[in-house]
Amino acid sequence: MEGMKQKMMVVDLMVLLMMLFALGASAWTGEIHGRVVCDVCGDSSLGPEDHVLEGAEVAVLCITKSGEVLNYQAFTDAKGIYTVAETMPETDRWDACLARPISSFHDHCTTLGGGSAGVKFSYNHPSGYSHAVRTFVYKPVNVPTYC
Repeated sequence: MEGMKQKMMVVDLMVLLMMLFALGASAWTGEIHGRVVCDVCGDSSLGPEDHVLEGAEVAVLCITKSGEVLNYQAFTDAKGIYTVAETMPETDRWDACLARPISSFHDHCTTLGGGSAGVKFSYNHPSGYSHAVRTFVYKPVNVPTYC
C-alpha cells in the first residue's frame, strides 16, 4: 500500500512539473488576412458590379525573428477572404512577410490588376492580433459592354 502511494505521488509530481513547464513556455499567435475581388469593369474602382473571388489562391511568405522562412498557401472563402494563422514560440514569431496573389480560378476574371503584384510588410503585432493586407484585384480579359 505504501509503495502505491509513493508511485501516485511521483505521478502527481510529474504532472505538476509538466504543467509548470508548459506555462513557462511563451507562445505567440499571429494572423494575416485579406480579400480578393474581381473588378468587372477594370476601372480600378470597386462598385456594385464587382464581386469577390471565391477560391483565389494567395501565397504568404514570412521570415521569423530566428531567420526561418515560412511559406503559406491560402484560398479565399465565399466572402473572398483568405486567412493565414500560426502559433509558435515567441522567439520564432513573424518578423516580415510578403503576401501575393497566385491565381484566380474564375475564367472571366484572371488578369491581375495594377498594384496587385504583392505586399511586403513588417509584422510587429503582439500575440493574438492580426494584420489586414490590402485587397488584391483581378480584372476580366474582356470588359463587358455595360461598363
